[in-house]
Amino acid sequence: MQIPLPAIAALAIPSLLAACASVPDAPAGPQEAYWNALSSHCGKAYAGSLATQDARDADWAGKPMIAHWADCSDERIAIAFHVADEDAHGGWNRSRTWILTRAGSGADTRFTLKHDHRHADGEADAVTFYGGATGEAGSARAQDFPVDAESIALFTREGLDVSLTNVWRVEVDPASASDAAFAYQLTRTNDPTRLFRVEFDASDPVSPPPPAWGW
Repeated sequence: MQIPLPAIAALAIPSLLAACASVPDAPAGPQEAYWNALSSHCGKAYAGSLATQDARDADWAGKPMIAHWADCSDERIAIAFHVADEDAHGGWNRSRTWILTRAGSGADTRFTLKHDHRHADGEADAVTFYGGATGEAGSARAQDFPVDAESIALFTREGLDVSLTNVWRVEVDPASASDAAFAYQLTRTNDPTRLFRVEFDASDPVSPPPPAWGW
């Protein structure tokens, strides 16, 4: 017995739908995975501390620190960096905010990192909004930001020649990871070389602090 064509089509459609439903989603590329991990912490705050031992950072040693995902959108994430300081207004230095943005899509996605520095009255510091942009894809966990031309011009103008070789790194695990961590790092290739790194336990949120100065 010959089965009519409409009947064959009716039988085939459910099979095709089932086959499509069984196809797994394509894995996220490193850039997408990185941004997703960074975004998973939006609204949260974490305690941290200085992880390196450079003698030039002696004033940072032992001081409580907090990283707070204070403002998030699809294209921008602002992380306020608070450092305990008995000499600062209110006992905390709230002058620094790390601003990460993304542009492009897929393998062409690139990220920028800028440093928003303010005084306690909210006014911008003379050295502010410097940073860099990713030149390579990086990984799902870490991205490097070599100093950009705009920042080199700012550092040169302000006599900060030691900063002309800055490379910043931001590392992050998804909030769902049991041992999630977040780290901010600065390296310089000057002589002598420079390494500054702070690390945060991103698996154990703390109460969000007051807004960073100017925010």
